[in-house]
Amino acid sequence: MAGSEAAWQAANMGVQVVIHEMRPEIETFAHQTGKLGEMVCSNSFRSDDDEQNAVGLLHWEMRAANGLIMAMADRCRLPAGGALAVDRESFSDFVTNTLMDHPNVSVEPGEIRDLPEDGHWIIATGPLTSSALGTAIQAETGAERLAFFDAIAPIVYAESIDMDVAWLQSRYDKGETEEEQKAYLNCPMTKDQYEAFIDALLAAEKTEFHDGETAGYFDGCLPIEVMAERGRETLRHGPMKPVGLTNSHKPEEKAYAVVQLRRDNTLGTLYNIVGFQTKMKYGAQTDVFRMIPGLEHASFARLGGIHRNTFLNSPTLLDDQMRLKSKPNIRFAGQVTGVEGYVESAAMGLLAGRLAAAEILGIHLDTAPQDSAMGALIHHITGGAEAKTFQPMNVNFGLFRPVDGLKGGRRGRKDRYKAYTDRAKSEFSQWLKGQDE
Repeated sequence: MAGSEAAWQAANMGVQVVIHEMRPEIETFAHQTGKLGEMVCSNSFRSDDDEQNAVGLLHWEMRAANGLIMAMADRCRLPAGGALAVDRESFSDFVTNTLMDHPNVSVEPGEIRDLPEDGHWIIATGPLTSSALGTAIQAETGAERLAFFDAIAPIVYAESIDMDVAWLQSRYDKGETEEEQKAYLNCPMTKDQYEAFIDALLAAEKTEFHDGETAGYFDGCLPIEVMAERGRETLRHGPMKPVGLTNSHKPEEKAYAVVQLRRDNTLGTLYNIVGFQTKMKYGAQTDVFRMIPGLEHASFARLGGIHRNTFLNSPTLLDDQMRLKSKPNIRFAGQVTGVEGYVESAAMGLLAGRLAAAEILGIHLDTAPQDSAMGALIHHITGGAEAKTFQPMNVNFGLFRPVDGLKGGRRGRKDRYKAYTDRAKSEFSQWLKGQDE
């Protein structure tokens, strides 16, 4: 995501760009193709609400900046209530073809194993940085590689879901169209079914870690069994919460817990189990997931998995132009910088691409203003975060500077969030306008 967006932004500023892609020559655990912009976890870019949600605001800023990732996401959009979800195969096809058709972009297959000494480079290797390049980065920075474990949710064939049990509904009927209001499949559980599911989840065989590895999970992508270990009710108040949903088959019965599945492709033939990232072994996954009402005979297009993600201690290593302090000809972008999520990664690519191109063209360009969503993120990872406890971060309003005169607490949240987004849009628009002048 980050590399694709960076290339697009720099190329549109008139700079010749070479994308180095190691896949499929060098494979990763999570990727299945050699396409650019391949989605390996969810097919969702999360909330598209640009007035009350920080992620939606980031969508707005990227669209305003002629972002490739948002343009392709809008082109491949699927019904998902208030979220922006896409057909992942069409999305990666469009990203790849659009970049390869750009006159200022070329793609060279093969792995970059060392940090280049000259030229302008953006390292946007995502969370799955190759071992050789990771070792080179470690040698240059003198810091140990920081790692967390990111888990992939399973995907189910729609035809194998029992629709006499499951029903279509977005939580609280969100969405402006009937299609959006029915963007999710819901599988209800009674209390006894939920308790049996938790027991099986806790008892299932899990993937073992290699010697010396520890599981430093990012809280936004916790495996379901790790959540269950934190308390038997954790899942029921997380991805399996039953609120905002009414069983169309039995409207008088209130489910104790609900498993949601979100459409994963345009045809509607694939659904991913929302929030069900897992490190269970494959055999255990099929046994446990078929305990879910409606999924008793489920066929899986992809089972869940787990992989190690690598990220920099960016507050100590990067300047506010996203350059490596010890080698300023190299910038980093995307998840490797310590942001979490497709949107955040692509946003950091957008910034890195523009900053690098401006430097090549001899133009001074300040980084995005701090009161914008992009600016709040870049400020956090390059100095605002505490280096000793630095962990991957999604964009959120907690990263924004307060707006004077607004009420705190939950009651004032709606006005406060609107003030954040209004201010951000104004500041970001001025930043873009300054680059056009």
